[in-house]
Amino acid sequence: MTRHTHTQQIEQLAELIRDVDIAMFTTTGVDGRLYSRPLGTQQVAFDGDLWFATSADSPKVAEISLNPQVNVAYASPSKNTYVSVAGTARIVDDRAKVEELWSPAMKLFFPGGKDDPNLRLIHVRAESAEYWDGPGTLLGKALSFVLSAVSDEPAALADTGKVDLR
Repeated sequence: MTRHTHTQQIEQLAELIRDVDIAMFTTTGVDGRLYSRPLGTQQVAFDGDLWFATSADSPKVAEISLNPQVNVAYASPSKNTYVSVAGTARIVDDRAKVEELWSPAMKLFFPGGKDDPNLRLIHVRAESAEYWDGPGTLLGKALSFVLSAVSDEPAALADTGKVDLR
């Protein structure tokens, strides 16, 4: 088994989640239940940090203040790639960071633009991740299965792994 450096692990995760625009973001509610909702990841180079936009009055803000442990799940069925990132979240009210992350799509949710007083950022510091990365197409899955059937050693139908990012 090959050991990867911390930088290589982050680069591998960045590649796996690169083209997945919407993630399922899970927090623990004030009632102790888990709540997941779709959120668009702000497109920046993944360096172990994930960024999301939210409203100051969103239930996520209260949930994160009570329990900052979150999970962010990415799925790309077309590539047969799935990533689950666990980390610690915090709410950020930083206009310079908003300026850096701003995209025209955000205006749909924040009609006041970059200066919308309700706009906040969620910063997630990734601590660990699990991933499942299989052949990206039906042909790829079939080829992997055939190679497994005709060789002495079964071919892996997917690459899986856990990454500690702390």
